[in-house]
Amino acid sequence: MTKEKINIRTGHQVDMMRKAGETASEILQKVAASIQPGVTTKEVDLYAAQLIAERGCKSAFLGYRNFPGNICISVNEEVVHGIGGPRKVKYGDIVKIDVGIVREGWVGDNALTVPVGTVTPEVQRLLLATEESLHVAIDHARHGEMLGTLCHSVEDYVVNCGYTVVREFVGHGVGRNLHEAPQIPNYGKPGGKPRLREGMILAIEPMVNEGTARVKVLSDKWTVVTMDRKPSAHFEHTVLVRKGEPEILTPRPRLTF
Repeated sequence: MTKEKINIRTGHQVDMMRKAGETASEILQKVAASIQPGVTTKEVDLYAAQLIAERGCKSAFLGYRNFPGNICISVNEEVVHGIGGPRKVKYGDIVKIDVGIVREGWVGDNALTVPVGTVTPEVQRLLLATEESLHVAIDHARHGEMLGTLCHSVEDYVVNCGYTVVREFVGHGVGRNLHEAPQIPNYGKPGGKPRLREGMILAIEPMVNEGTARVKVLSDKWTVVTMDRKPSAHFEHTVLVRKGEPEILTPRPRLTF
């Protein structure tokens, strides 16, 4: 699936990625807890910026390819790459929060979808299926497994739940840089190369739509929305490939209703 060199991290490098991941997760959870009706997405972005600065870190997103936000905030039909602005969060919305930080030169990257108050049973099922597909994929992040099998597992799971995966945007390797090899689509051919090796660090991030898989980018050149304007969910972890159980470097409790 890729001819680029995939970095293998060991020892001190893994320790630094673990610290970056833990910090990214802490910030993500605090930002998620701040989401409530009436708050603007810009206020959420500024709160995230404050948390990042307090921890002596930098946003991995701000300025990346000229992205103007500290984090990505995407509401309802917005899939990913939403920019904080005047939009007010409403009761019943779902808000995707994607936090990437740089701590001492190493990147932690993670995301989740926050239900605002009570959401419909249909939206609950979408969120739970998307997060479960992430963990299905993570279980394949083991030494000797094939990346294509990991990628295929996401689409296989969500299609059986009645949903679709976004194909234009994908997960990625992560380490010193936000985006490293390999690309990690949420679809693939079982058994497709490359073979995973211990020490690879992957940002796995299912983006799952209730309706069509088709998406488009809005005029701000960043925000991605579903073509049918139906809801989309997004969950992401940074994961260390190991010979045994994969290690989630951005640990957090799973979503419950």
